[in-house]
Amino acid sequence: MSMTKIDLLVFGPHPDDIEIGFGGAVALHASRGHRVGLCDLTRGELGSNGTVEDRLAEAEAARAVLGAEWRVNLGWPDGGIYETGEHVSDVVRLVRASQPRVVAIPYWNDRHPDHRAASETLSRAVFKAGLRRFEPATPHWKPERICYYFINDDAPVSFGLDVSQVYDKKRQALACHGSQFTPSGSDSVATRLTGVTFRQLIESRDARLGALTGVAFAEGVVVREPMLRADLFSDESRQ
Repeated sequence: MSMTKIDLLVFGPHPDDIEIGFGGAVALHASRGHRVGLCDLTRGELGSNGTVEDRLAEAEAARAVLGAEWRVNLGWPDGGIYETGEHVSDVVRLVRASQPRVVAIPYWNDRHPDHRAASETLSRAVFKAGLRRFEPATPHWKPERICYYFINDDAPVSFGLDVSQVYDKKRQALACHGSQFTPSGSDSVATRLTGVTFRQLIESRDARLGALTGVAFAEGVVVREPMLRADLFSDESRQ
């Protein structure tokens, strides 16, 4: 697998999950000159609206809006995310090829079973990418940090990312997924995503964390490891 090396690699179970939970963070880092890569695990073929072709095209359009370097789709079966040897190898190869400093994956507690399964599978696979004796044909790579972001739910955060200045980019990227949020075909059906309350849920969550931290919009991040500060006054972490 040959591709541009990046600073941040973000995984999503379905083609719109990254935009829902971490679209602001993608746009923020891209706007600051960081190279960002996106990876969707499935093509979302079990979704009630839209075709696979629709969803792939929408995902690519959203990538361009957010400013990510590239976006790939592993083609795992929708509803069939499991920690198989093949799935682990897919992730290991991608991490080793792109050599990200930070990897972002869905938070482990979510109402959608695919999101929970993705979090567990990705956590293990990214860890294995750093083991030099696991599939030693490709050089091992260990990211500096694994971060977890929220899709449907939330929980106490380790820290928030101020995405206020790029929030319109997040809105525009979400709008790219018309087949899911605003389907218009004769065979379209109402779902949780098509209701105006779903978009309200996303924005209210980001606005609430923003208000708690003194900005307009913030996306929450969870990390499992303690974070060390240089002192009590600095906003920068000491690596």
